[in-house]
Amino acid sequence: VQLQASGGGFVQPGGSLRLSCAASGLFLASSDIGWFRQAPGKEREGVSCSSRRYGRTVYTDSVKGRFTISRDNAKNTVYLQMSSLKPEDTAVYYCAADPLSSRPLCGLGDNQYAHWGQGTLVTVSS
Repeated sequence: VQLQASGGGFVQPGGSLRLSCAASGLFLASSDIGWFRQAPGKEREGVSCSSRRYGRTVYTDSVKGRFTISRDNAKNTVYLQMSSLKPEDTAVYYCAADPLSSRPLCGLGDNQYAHWGQGTLVTVSS
């Protein structure tokens, strides 16, 4: 199983980026998917997740209304659209998968997820 996160980069405050998480050896449509981030000197935190059941999504409070998680099952890819970016969004972003989750709702705790991508750096600065 491999998860490949991409799409990070440098952006000015207020800008947008779309992160992608492509999977091989795993059907993302049958998995809960989480996006996490880790800023320098800080612990990793859950940003958003998408449940395989019922298509429900969860966002941490700091990104609500600015970030959107979505899936393209045909491409076996999950996206995180990030808008109105702030300097405090600067971090390495990781995607993670929990295959065949039986949870009614995905969670933002990293202990749920068995498979992790390598991370992509997002830098928000003027």
